[in-house]
Amino acid sequence: MKNPENFEKIYLLYWEKLTAFSFNMTQDMDVAQNIVQDVFIDLWERRDRLEITAIESYLYRAAKNQVFKYYQNNRFDKTIIEEKFEDYIVDNLTTIDPEVMEKIYAMIENLPEKRKEILLMHKMQDMTIDQIAIELCLSKQTVKNQISSALKHLRFELKDVSWMASLLVVSYKFLR
Repeated sequence: MKNPENFEKIYLLYWEKLTAFSFNMTQDMDVAQNIVQDVFIDLWERRDRLEITAIESYLYRAAKNQVFKYYQNNRFDKTIIEEKFEDYIVDNLTTIDPEVMEKIYAMIENLPEKRKEILLMHKMQDMTIDQIAIELCLSKQTVKNQISSALKHLRFELKDVSWMASLLVVSYKFLR
């Protein structure tokens, strides 16, 4: 296992099987591929310390553990709440103070170009994550991450705006 040729043989022999196994558990090809990538990266990084007697069993167990880790880390999908909150703001733009709206537009303008494009496609053009991923040739996870990062940035920048607190209360009640 310590030499690259053996590692490559194992990778070529098992990556497709592990991806199918992970996909069966997650039903998301991007997540499954990331899990398999993490398994092989971990295997390579720990190659000097591991003593594996049954590589196939080891790889499947490692993939299963990565799937469990993924579900543990993503038990609560924050993007759903962020989408509901943003939808509320977009639907109520006419009631928001024009000064606050100027600040929001300025913050959106200052986002990194790709992040801004994805956010506007999602919120203003009402495109789904799948549609954006296809149009921009990105993974769905990348699109989700970019939307989440953009919204997190906007919330951070707007933290001092007093109306935000009342919107959070309304949004919380709306989501219950």
